[in-house]
Amino acid sequence: RVIVNRIWQQYFGQGLVTTPEDFGSRCEPPSHPHLLVWLAVEFIESGWSIKHIHRLILNSAVYRQSSKVTPKLLELDPYNRWLARAPRIRVESEIVRDVALAASGLLSNKIGAPTVFPPLPPGVMDLAYGGFKWENATGEDRYRRGMYTFWKRTVPYPSMLAFDSPNGDFSCARRVRSNTPLQALATLNDTVFVEAAQALALRVWKNGGADDRSKMIYAFRLCASREPDQFEMQKLMELLEDQKKYFEGRTSAAVYVTVTDPNRMPEDLDLHKVAPWTIVARVLLNMDETITKE
Repeated sequence: RVIVNRIWQQYFGQGLVTTPEDFGSRCEPPSHPHLLVWLAVEFIESGWSIKHIHRLILNSAVYRQSSKVTPKLLELDPYNRWLARAPRIRVESEIVRDVALAASGLLSNKIGAPTVFPPLPPGVMDLAYGGFKWENATGEDRYRRGMYTFWKRTVPYPSMLAFDSPNGDFSCARRVRSNTPLQALATLNDTVFVEAAQALALRVWKNGGADDRSKMIYAFRLCASREPDQFEMQKLMELLEDQKKYFEGRTSAAVYVTVTDPNRMPEDLDLHKVAPWTIVARVLLNMDETITKE
């Protein structure tokens, strides 16, 4: 029951027992005790197959239902304890970074190997106890999955800390999710997210289609896994047109926004035309829907 409750928590944001760290007689009882027992029996009879439980939950009607909520239901069941709608929760701190890298096409699929040192702002590690030399990774290691990021106990990786990554000093049975301005600043300005936006813009420019509308649909689907509605399309196209006017004739600004390393300029590419898409890409990667499972 403990393990299936924790698996359930990963998908719904909270377990059938909301205190996974405390399964004692004094904790809150499960919201659906029979469901919890049934899942536990399924786990045992499947030969302790975790994959079976994951597949069982993901294919269930309760998980595949809509996450939309009516005002009445929100009033009666704000925490979705009745399971009357699908979960709508932000992905975990490590996955926030992975989502941006995956949408941009930069994410490395390499498995295993030592931890890596993705880009950090200068001076961050000066705050570490006893000092620490952090050499920013290059090549494929720069874009490894968040789970491989080196973790310094006294100075945790800043962007992950902003998204509620737990302290590494002790075991964490459940994570707290917050919504703060620092998170938006991270997805807009952190080096990894800026490079992801630049790569996403190039990906959209090369593979998105022949016209701006096709490119916008392609970019939106990479980030939100759906096509934009009429209102979203209108606003994004207005942003694109504004940025086109701004970057017209501003070569230095276009280079600054579009290229990570000015010494390695992409060939046969009009940066004045790609720069507006970089700004659009930053907006798309900063959307709540991009990093929210719903």
